[in-house]
Amino acid sequence: MDRKQQLLDKIAGRQALIGIVGLGYVGLPLAVAFAKEGFSVVGVDVDAGKVASLSRGESYVEDIPSAELGPLVKDGSIRVSTDYAQLAAADAISICVPTPLRKTKDPDISYIVNAADCLATYMPPAQGQLIVLESTTYPGTTDEIVLPRFRRGGAEVGRDFFMAFSPERIDPGRTDFTVRTTPKVIGGVTPDCLEVAVALYGTIVDEPVPVSSTATAEMVKLLENTFRAVNIGLVNEVALMCDKLGLNVWEVVGAAASKPYGFMPFYPGPGLGGHCIPIDPHYLSWKLRTLNYTARFIELASEINSHMPDYVVGKVADALNDERKAINGSRILVLGVAYKRDVGDVRESPALDVIHLLRERGADVVYNDPHIPAVQFDGYGLTSEDLTVEALAAADCVVVVTDHSDYDWSWLAAHTRLLVDTRNAVKSSGPARIVRL
Repeated sequence: MDRKQQLLDKIAGRQALIGIVGLGYVGLPLAVAFAKEGFSVVGVDVDAGKVASLSRGESYVEDIPSAELGPLVKDGSIRVSTDYAQLAAADAISICVPTPLRKTKDPDISYIVNAADCLATYMPPAQGQLIVLESTTYPGTTDEIVLPRFRRGGAEVGRDFFMAFSPERIDPGRTDFTVRTTPKVIGGVTPDCLEVAVALYGTIVDEPVPVSSTATAEMVKLLENTFRAVNIGLVNEVALMCDKLGLNVWEVVGAAASKPYGFMPFYPGPGLGGHCIPIDPHYLSWKLRTLNYTARFIELASEINSHMPDYVVGKVADALNDERKAINGSRILVLGVAYKRDVGDVRESPALDVIHLLRERGADVVYNDPHIPAVQFDGYGLTSEDLTVEALAAADCVVVVTDHSDYDWSWLAAHTRLLVDTRNAVKSSGPARIVRL
């Protein structure tokens, strides 16, 4: 029996050992999904603290409750380690490591390279394993960077081992779409690679979406997030236009959204955050620069979106000026430092930029976030303040940056003097003077 059929049989019988490299917001939900489907899972992460937490059945990912993870760890369905050698016997491995940007906004694929090198060191060559890269990256990474590391001793992809790219589609904090109900794009290096990868992911997702190549799958992911970044950039610029025209951008977008065709509503905000949308389009932009092409929409959207924290601070300054106050010396309470509603994640959060800019201008900045008890950046740390009537009364201005559903907006409006709302969260005015984005 050939290696492909052996692996397909193991997958069908839930006998395949699944390896996950990187146990964060992507890797941990994937590990749980496979374990709940009956597979044995070995997860590896270089962060010893995370591994220790998971070994106790304690989850640090909000979408995976400890009550769900604990039994899977206890019965041995999920094992975790910092040692790549634990993956030597794995039949299929998903690489779910970070892909950040350097300060120059060039891709940093060092985590992918390190993971591939470590796997190639510990995995026996030509044993019929499937290796899948899930980390977002530029088109060509799987074939050009990962694949060569596994072609040892003349091993042939599609015969002796299998390789694919399947971009993650995890949206932290989302409950209407899960790992199972979110369609999953999959591209194989060869048709046999694609067949094996589709068989594997077909056990945990309802709708695998096969495409013709790994580069196509890589491009799909970048298109998805570039689409969002560009459209958010567009509506942020519309917000700037409406401000100059004396119009309410929220009313404009809301009315436009009544059109049942040809329009999809996007909403302005204080800037982009998270591990995908502010970063992924730059992977595509960088790749195109190597081909002497400028991705103009991406560059323009990035320019507009990255300017929004400055625009928010300008709104705060103008609002305080109307009260005959300056930013310098004013106490400003920022509501929400997470990058989006109802998550405890500050990666690339525009709130951090807003706080930094306010502090630069001499403000006394405090924050409240029910999901993030403390933040540290720029060499200093802040802890979340209790949200009380006294705290609101002490603030010269309250700035809504992240519209967590925990907040009682009517109560806030009733006890705040001046409120700058970047999310159109506060519907009732109360005694507060509300300045919207």
